[in-house]
Amino acid sequence: MGLGEKDIDNFAVKIEDIQREIQKGIIGQTEVIRQVLLAVLCGGNVLLEGVPGLGKTRLVKTLGHVLDLQFSRIQFTPDLMPADITGTNIIVDKGGFKFQQGPIFSNIVLADEINRATPKTQSALLEAMQEHTVTVAGTTYELPKPYFVLATQNPLEQEGTYPLPEAQLDRFLFKITVDFPKLDELHDIINLTTTGDEVYINKMADGNSILHMKGIGECVPVAFSVQDYALKLVLATHPEYEGAPEVTKEYVRYGSSPRGAQAIVSAARINALMEGRLNVSFDDIRYVAYPALRHRIFLNFDGLAKGRTSDDILDEIIQGLDE
Repeated sequence: MGLGEKDIDNFAVKIEDIQREIQKGIIGQTEVIRQVLLAVLCGGNVLLEGVPGLGKTRLVKTLGHVLDLQFSRIQFTPDLMPADITGTNIIVDKGGFKFQQGPIFSNIVLADEINRATPKTQSALLEAMQEHTVTVAGTTYELPKPYFVLATQNPLEQEGTYPLPEAQLDRFLFKITVDFPKLDELHDIINLTTTGDEVYINKMADGNSILHMKGIGECVPVAFSVQDYALKLVLATHPEYEGAPEVTKEYVRYGSSPRGAQAIVSAARINALMEGRLNVSFDDIRYVAYPALRHRIFLNFDGLAKGRTSDDILDEIIQGLDE
């Protein structure tokens, strides 16, 4: 599939229209919206982390409306069971069994407060997130396309939460941190949500157009030097790697999997298109590295004891990495 200037212009205009509609219902959080769209156009899952009340759920609902995709919401609680998510076989009138689909059968699945459920229930999402299928009682069912899991979680230090298993974390393309709004944004939030005024949000896309845009992104070329830079960045998160910086050797226990490299390159392609370019730059790699890798870097005891974060480690890795 060859790309021309018209394809790039149309892609950029479409993204601007989608962002503008989402921002009618979400005050601020411009970078969060951009990064969620980046992940969606890569066909990836997103983990949104922030304290309650920051609009994470509202963002996902608004996204589903603007993209005109089938939407389902699962409220994760400690007593939620895997069958409540995937579905189960039920007895029908003639004594046979029929599979009753669970809420996971949708285009966009909002896993709300995912870390409030036990790891056993969280793991029910693993197959769906990676293979886009669900297997129940030996039968495999295809999930609709496109398919995304957009999960929200509260910070792990809050009471009553469970850390997500590493294998599940790795299946999120991005982990996005949702920060507390600024004063002027708080004013706008209050004006939007307490006055009774309704905001009409238009539908700007559909499943086929999302899949088409994903296909366009896959055709964006990446120069060898840029891809080499991205892969060296990923290797630099591994303390056993010969070229790893001192900060990694001192504070990191495990580095990113190859999925982290895939996430960076895929998202950098989409980021280039969103800025109206047909080539991936080093800046694209650096921009997407944070949401793509922050949940794939696991700190050791010293790192945790000294209050270091994955973003701190990435800051120092990027500063010391030559193009």
